Amino acid sequence: MVKGTYANETGRALEKRVANLLDSYGFKTISEREYNKNPEKHGSEVLLTNVKYLNIYGQPGKSEFMLCSRKYNMQLRIECKWQQSSGSVDEKYPYLLLNCVEAMPEKEVIIIVDGGGARKGAVAWLKNNAKTVKNKNIRVINFEEFKDWARYAFREDNVEKII
Repeated sequence: MVKGTYANETGRALEKRVANLLDSYGFKTISEREYNKNPEKHGSEVLLTNVKYLNIYGQPGKSEFMLCSRKYNMQLRIECKWQQSSGSVDEKYPYLLLNCVEAMPEKEVIIIVDGGGARKGAVAWLKNNAKTVKNKNIRVINFEEFKDWARYAFREDNVEKII
């Protein structure tokens, strides 16, 4: 299997894990395109896929997910980045962070970074710089930490609280 093909497949596996986890909390996974045709049909607890935005260059960009919940008063963009071995994913972290800050309209963003193959210091750089953002809450976590976040965020005593 070609290296890029394998990376794409493992990246999709991370996205499936995210979708399956959120499905277990009652979120319906649907593409943003399908949802926008008839939002009322799909309810108020949805995980949108392939969510569009205009990137820092003014060009179309897409995020893996947008979590929308009336019950938990939440609109949260989720980016998934998988890197199992050396490659260029971690070189794109500055571009991703700048898009989160300047181009994505949501105030809450989670970047799930997993695979263990990022260059030494790359994930730490992303985490440290995300913490310095003043007008948004940008979390950089791995999938295990995302599971912990979801377990806390979707507790019944957390209903209608902002995360």
